[in-house]
Amino acid sequence: MRNYSKIILMSIAFVMFFSVGSVAESQGQQLNEIYKRMQAHRNALSSLVAGIRMAQTDTVLDETDVYSGMVKYLPTKGKEAYVRIDWKKPLIETLAVANGKYVIYTPRRKQAIVGSTKDAGKGSQQNSALAFMNMSSAELRANYLTAYLGVEKVGGKDMWHLNMVPKKKTSYKMADLWVDGNGMPIQVKITENNDDTKTILLSNLQKNITIKASDFRVDLPKGTKIIR
Repeated sequence: MRNYSKIILMSIAFVMFFSVGSVAESQGQQLNEIYKRMQAHRNALSSLVAGIRMAQTDTVLDETDVYSGMVKYLPTKGKEAYVRIDWKKPLIETLAVANGKYVIYTPRRKQAIVGSTKDAGKGSQQNSALAFMNMSSAELRANYLTAYLGVEKVGGKDMWHLNMVPKKKTSYKMADLWVDGNGMPIQVKITENNDDTKTILLSNLQKNITIKASDFRVDLPKGTKIIR
């Protein structure tokens, strides 16, 4: 359960990349242009619904587990964004983040893990990809070195590839980000210190559509076991 929860929280980290404007020090004209487009995209994005796919690779066992579902994203002024991920495969599970709290509900287990996003990163602010949620753009610039690695194909489309290396010791070596021409982060890959990786890809994007705040509420059935 602990490992699966970690995978779910990693999903939040990816979605939080939408909030990144200029994420690191300038390293050339191309990188500056990418940051400019990311900032413009961030300012224009009022909501998002998309398909989400996450592949987790264990390099020792040479095994990859794949998860797929749908994600909803709703930025809020002065607060953390609202996020909801409904995983469909291989396990039906719902993650919702709203008003500084998260719920991870697993119907098959009849249980829900609840807590605050702040507590989720407590004691390991620099040691989890979840730290992206709590960092300002200034903190990101201070904590990451970013390099532009060129244009690569993702889903048959050209993407800018950025490599982000933490300046301080963390639980992961680096984060690779693929950004489309509109400044939209489409894919992120986290490489952990043991070389295990998690790659998250968005697809079938629906931007700036009407999403209600109530969509991020998870109604738990009677008898659900609550784990805090």
